[in-house]
Amino acid sequence: MTAVANPLNRPIRLGVLISGGGTTLVNFLNKISSGELRAEIPLVIASRPDCGGIEKAKCAGLRCEVVSRKSFSSVDEFSSAIFDRCRDACVDLVTLAGFLSLIRIPDDFLLRVMNIHPALIPAFCGRGFHGHKVHEEVLKRGVKVSGCTVHFADNEYDHGPIIAQQAVPVLNDDTPDALAARVFAAECECYPHAIRLFAEGRLAVRDGRVFVS
Repeated sequence: MTAVANPLNRPIRLGVLISGGGTTLVNFLNKISSGELRAEIPLVIASRPDCGGIEKAKCAGLRCEVVSRKSFSSVDEFSSAIFDRCRDACVDLVTLAGFLSLIRIPDDFLLRVMNIHPALIPAFCGRGFHGHKVHEEVLKRGVKVSGCTVHFADNEYDHGPIIAQQAVPVLNDDTPDALAARVFAAECECYPHAIRLFAEGRLAVRDGRVFVS
């Protein structure tokens, strides 16, 4: 069994990648402000110039750069531009916070990229399953439990070793909006929890499974 990282004796440095409104970024900032997450955010990367999260990042005084997928001819070039910036910012952990573009993770960032998905992987995940589409499909299928999953990202959508999951009930009168709000409340606790485990050096991976010490 191999430990993912050694414990940090300082705030963990997060790179936060966004494609939308930046609600997960705001949650991180709130958790940092309240003392629940010992972290710094030296870099935010947006995949589109019209991301609502860009203004939130700037209002918080964060460095925010737009790295648009359309500006690059390949996934590899796009990914290189992202991770070059993460290296420059001395990021310990890259967090995908509603980031919708596929990236290729270089060797020096293996098991150093986390993603959160608004369902219990391996259900309702993969290419095309993001945002309200997930919750609509959950309700359409009639499952009784949904939730969120934090996992180490690899080079596939919603794939890689699972770190933490938090379940929420699916209610009889749920709408996609109501279910999304309940799942997001779970995300607000689950993602910072997974980051803390990483920063404390408590995660190890064996045969594609994450073990928490």
